[in-house]
Amino acid sequence: MDPVIIVGAGPVGLALSLALAAQGVPSVVLDEGSGKDEPRPARSVVLRADMAAMVERLGCTTLRDEGVRWVGWRGMRRRQVVRHLTLDLGLGGTEEWSEDPAAPSAPAAPLHIPQHALARGLRDAIGHQKLIRLVSEARLDTIEQDRDGVVAHTRGPAGTWWRGSHLVGCDGARSTVRKLLGIRFPGRTAVERHAVAALRTELPWPGEALLHRQPPWRGAADEITARPLPDGVWRIDWLLPPRGDLVTPDALVARIRETLAGWCDGVTPPYELIDTGVHTLHHRLARRWRVDRVLLAGDAAHLLGAVGTQGLDEGMRDIDNLAWKLAHTWHHGAPERLLDSYQSERRSAVAHRLRGADQSLPVLRGGGGLRTYLPGATRGHDALLTDGHVGRGPLGAPPAYPHSPLAPPYTEGRTPVGTPEGAPVEDVRVTAPDGTTVRLRDRLGQGRLLVLLVAPGTGVWDPRHWRGAGVMPRLEEAVAALPAKAEVLVAEAYPGAPAHAVLLVRPDGHLVAAFAGVHPEGLYAAADAARGGSPTDDEPEDGTEGGTEGGTEAGAKAGPKAGATAGSKTGAKAGAKAGSKVEAAGVSTGSDRTADMH
Repeated sequence: MDPVIIVGAGPVGLALSLALAAQGVPSVVLDEGSGKDEPRPARSVVLRADMAAMVERLGCTTLRDEGVRWVGWRGMRRRQVVRHLTLDLGLGGTEEWSEDPAAPSAPAAPLHIPQHALARGLRDAIGHQKLIRLVSEARLDTIEQDRDGVVAHTRGPAGTWWRGSHLVGCDGARSTVRKLLGIRFPGRTAVERHAVAALRTELPWPGEALLHRQPPWRGAADEITARPLPDGVWRIDWLLPPRGDLVTPDALVARIRETLAGWCDGVTPPYELIDTGVHTLHHRLARRWRVDRVLLAGDAAHLLGAVGTQGLDEGMRDIDNLAWKLAHTWHHGAPERLLDSYQSERRSAVAHRLRGADQSLPVLRGGGGLRTYLPGATRGHDALLTDGHVGRGPLGAPPAYPHSPLAPPYTEGRTPVGTPEGAPVEDVRVTAPDGTTVRLRDRLGQGRLLVLLVAPGTGVWDPRHWRGAGVMPRLEEAVAALPAKAEVLVAEAYPGAPAHAVLLVRPDGHLVAAFAGVHPEGLYAAADAARGGSPTDDEPEDGTEGGTEGGTEAGAKAGPKAGATAGSKTGAKAGAKAGSKVEAAGVSTGSDRTADMH
């Protein structure tokens, strides 16, 4: 079977190729550039704890070597510290929890890393993979589709035709894939502008990230953010007026000196300026993320980043959601609703995030007015911004998919637990049947469902004893009969779950359903729903494949541009050429393929 074609070799495209390889799916990554990333410390990214863990599972070692997890978050307004949080460096794992749902808990520490270091770590991981082919200086100019696959043409030294089972556009804000499909990309331009500097110095809050609103010194920006990097380096962002003048080098140096003096008792400490830039944020959302066998991910599908939202983090969530669905489709075939659910879930989640940011901006940035003097207003604003930056609340919390097309029908035996259906599960410690004890998060991303039994006391038993006792034999028998490959895990406890509860978890860590005990029929129905049903279940309602919002408009435009007519002479010729080229690329599509879901 043909490999998946990935257009774009930024962090999102590289991560997708690794996530597919982990599930036995070959890919060809078409990189318009030279394959080298220019070091730019001022261009850094923030990953929430769960996405940082996902990237580490893919084999990226630079997160530990060149990234920093914040030990705390400090919010200041004028001269006062208005919010100070100690962050959980345990990656958000749940060791203990309170029975009181209102009890405070420390947010998991985000990870901050230069983007070039992240990309280099992903490229290094790809170097150890036989299923991934990286092609540099390959500029896409044509996409054609038929019933069995996709054909893409690239220009440049490696200019040729490539044939794949699917194509994913991870080619950024100016996505060629999106333009060839004729998909609209509406939204807002220049929502925020920031002057940015990366410098080496000592600040009074080592290891902590800082958000300073309305600094008291003359000429200061309305908002300044400082985030630590390794080796004493800090990235500092100054919020600029929407229509301000250009930031000259002299003006930026003046900002640096005034800011450092304001934070260090009026004395500018020694500093080394490493990198500078101006960062402009846009808010946009593609009308459609899928046209038949072509999909969009990352900045090609959405742009966001104001008031603490994180664009690359959302791009990695796209990959986490898409990879297992694409792998299942590649190995076994699947009804259209499985790949359709990628757009349904992720586009809705990003749209919710964008709405929250856009609605917050007039309140947070408007200034003046009665709302400034309302009791508690500024505290609420500070809390909203803090939650956005540290990964909580409407601007930062991991998304849930309660209305997913993959949600199972209600069956007898279901029970509520501390995690709502469709939300990410807690990262509890679990024991595998072979006796190894790991984090639940460590078992994700392998293309199989997880079945978690809550069994107090098993932690002190030898697995040889409890595997044949209690409900385990019946549970293992029920799991063996599921329509998708699944792994049984055991936990001492899970938030809000009674003893002997059984949780079914998707390969990306979202809860499908929880049962009060072993219910084979309910477990089967939930697993079947999670995989989208059987490949024979497709019944298109409107005669179109993958029809969703904007489908008619996008389909009309995509047809002539994407060459979707299967019988065209060009398509037949391209398919013959592409088949030989992909084979010559050395991407294994036969013996190296492994199947996790069946």
